[in-house]
Amino acid sequence: MNTIYLTEDDYQQLVKLIQGQPKNEDLMPAYIRLKAELKRAKRVPSVTIPPEVVTMNSRVRVQELKSNSEMILSVVFPHEANFNAGKISVLSPIGTAILGSRAGDEVVWTAPYCKFIYKIKEVLYQPEADGVLADEGVLV
Repeated sequence: MNTIYLTEDDYQQLVKLIQGQPKNEDLMPAYIRLKAELKRAKRVPSVTIPPEVVTMNSRVRVQELKSNSEMILSVVFPHEANFNAGKISVLSPIGTAILGSRAGDEVVWTAPYCKFIYKIKEVLYQPEADGVLADEGVLV
């Protein structure tokens, strides 16, 4: 299992998301997955995160290895998710799986009766690399 990296800002916002989780049984597995990922993540300051790491609001090109199909998506908070716009919630299995990974990494997530393996081909946009602080939404 590869080491994953989170900015301190993303980590704090995701902890708040988990703490404010709704009492909805259907969403409980998603919160459990995210909580497990937060526990194993290495936290780093926003200004030092490598540009090839997937952070919140990053836009990434991924390839599903079995079918070789590619898609471009952004990992966002649940209230911003819009599948048609390529904005995938961090609570979705693929959102949780790719968060904190690097370009070149392969990530795995399982669904009932199947397993998906995605390769992160390229981080097309990372807010921190562009000078945007996640907690303030401003340029530095």
